[in-house]
Amino acid sequence: MRAERNLNAGARPDRRAPAAGDLAAVPYADDGALTDRDFERFRALVRDRSGIVLGPHKRSLLRARLDRRLRALALANFGQYYEYLTSGAHPDEVERFVNAITTNKTDFFREAHHFGFIAERWAPALRQAASRGGTRRLRVWSAACSTGEEPYTLAMTLLDAGLVPPEWDVRILASDIDTEVLGRARAGIYQAERVEPVPEPLRRRWFLRSRRDPGVLRVRPALQALITWKQINFIDEAWPVRGPFDMILCRNALIYFDRAGQRAILTRFQRLLKPDGVLILGHSESVLGLAEGFVNLGATIYRRAPGASV
Repeated sequence: MRAERNLNAGARPDRRAPAAGDLAAVPYADDGALTDRDFERFRALVRDRSGIVLGPHKRSLLRARLDRRLRALALANFGQYYEYLTSGAHPDEVERFVNAITTNKTDFFREAHHFGFIAERWAPALRQAASRGGTRRLRVWSAACSTGEEPYTLAMTLLDAGLVPPEWDVRILASDIDTEVLGRARAGIYQAERVEPVPEPLRRRWFLRSRRDPGVLRVRPALQALITWKQINFIDEAWPVRGPFDMILCRNALIYFDRAGQRAILTRFQRLLKPDGVLILGHSESVLGLAEGFVNLGATIYRRAPGASV
C-alpha cells in the first residue's frame, strides 16, 4: 500500500467471524486437518487481534499460512497451535501469527494518479501558500505501508515537486501491523524488477545499485531519512502518532474491515487531519456512508472540511 491485504477479497462485510465464546458447539476432530472448529476459532482470533474479517472462502489460505507455524513449532495439529497462541505465554508467536495471516501487495507508484495529484495540485498549492507566509512544515502518514514502496514513492514525489529540506520541514510516518514487512521496508532493499515503475530519472537519483548483485537496488539514505517507521494496529485503543497531518494515505486496507471498523478508523483519521488535510483511499474504497465532513476531490481523494465536527 499501501499495502493491500489479500485476505478477504470479495467477502461480504457482514460475514463476521464469531466471537470466541460462540464456538462451544462447533465440532472438533483431532486429525491434523483444519476443522470447522479450528477455522472459526482462528477467524475469531484474527478479528480480535487485527480487526480483519476473514471470509469463509479463505479457509485454505489460512490453513496454508498456519501450517508453516505448526511446522516451525513442531506442533501436531491446529488445536495445539490455538492453545499455544491463547495461553498468554507466547506473545512473540502472537505477533508471528498476525504477520502470517496478512498478505501485503504494493508497488512503487501504485495507483499513479494519486501521486499525480500530489505533484501537480497539492504540492503547488502548498508552495503558493508558503510564498504568502504559510507554513513550510509538512507531515504525511502512509498507513498500512507494507514493504515501503508507498512511503518511498511519497518521499520521491514530494522532493521532486520542490518540497525540499531544509527549506521545507518534511516528515513521513510509515506504519503497518506486520512487523516483518516493516523490517523489509526500513531496510529499503529491492529487486531491480520491483523498482521498474519508478521513472528513470528518479531511479538514478534515489537508488544505489548493489556492487555484489546488480539485480538489487537500495534506497539512498537521504530519502530514508525523511521516513519514520512504526508498527500500528488500527484496532488498538491508542495509536503512537502525533497529529495533525497534512495528508494521510490508507489505500486498500479498509476493505478488509467490516463497516463498523471502517467507520471507527475513518473517524480517527479525520481527527488526526488538519482542517483542510487530505485523505487518500484505495480505488475500491470510499467514505460514503461512513464518515461525514469530507469533500470529495475525485479518484478516492478527500479533503477534510474545515468546519467538520469530529
